Amino acid sequence: MKIKQSEFVISAVGPSQYPEDGLPEISLAGRSNVGKSSLINKMLLRKNLARTSQQPGKTQTLNYYKINGELGELYFVDFPGYGYAKVSKSEREAWGKMIERYLRDRDPLKLVLQLVDVRHPPSADDKKMYEWLSHYEIPMAVVATKADKVSRSQWPKHVKMIRQTLGMPGHEPLVLFSSETGQGRDELWSIIMKAAGLPQETPSEPLINAQETEDNT
Repeated sequence: MKIKQSEFVISAVGPSQYPEDGLPEISLAGRSNVGKSSLINKMLLRKNLARTSQQPGKTQTLNYYKINGELGELYFVDFPGYGYAKVSKSEREAWGKMIERYLRDRDPLKLVLQLVDVRHPPSADDKKMYEWLSHYEIPMAVVATKADKVSRSQWPKHVKMIRQTLGMPGHEPLVLFSSETGQGRDELWSIIMKAAGLPQETPSEPLINAQETEDNT
C-alpha cells in the first residue's frame, strides 16, 4: 500500500456518525495499551496521527482514520481497549454493546485485527473476543504486537503459546508485529489489502510465516 494521505476523520459513538461512503473498513481490537495506536501510526508511516497514551482505557469511541484521502481506499477503525478494570462496569457494558452492533451489522467491515501482546499468554478477554469473532464468522487476523521485545529465537515459542491459548487453527493468519522496527508491516498490509479487495503490491520485506516458526519448534 502506497500511503499518499492519511487523516483522522471522526470519533463515532454510534451508527449515525459512521461514514456513509461504503469504503472498506479494517477494525482494530485489543486490550488497553496493547499497541493499537502505535500500529496505526507505523502502518501509515505517521508519528502521531493516532495518539498513544499511558492512560489505559482512554479511547472510548470508534476512531476512524481514512487512508488516501480523495482516492478513498479504506478506513482503519480503532476500538476502545477492553479489559481495563478502572473503567466502570456501565462504561464497559456500553462499549461492548456499541462494538457488538458494529461488528455484526456494519456492512463495510472487511477484517478485524485482534491485537495481543506477544510477550504474554492471551488474556481471558482476548479469548472471549477471539471466540466471539470465530462464532459469528467475522474475518479476522491476530496480530502479536511488541515483537521487538522478544528475541527472534523465542518467536516460535511465543507464537505457539498464542495459538494454543486462543485455540487458533494453523491456517489462520498470525502476524508478528513491531511498531518500533516495522517488523510485519508489509505482511499485514498484504492481508489487509486482500481482505479489502484492493490490488496487491509486492512487499518490500520478507514475509514471516508464523506457521513455519511453529513447525520448527
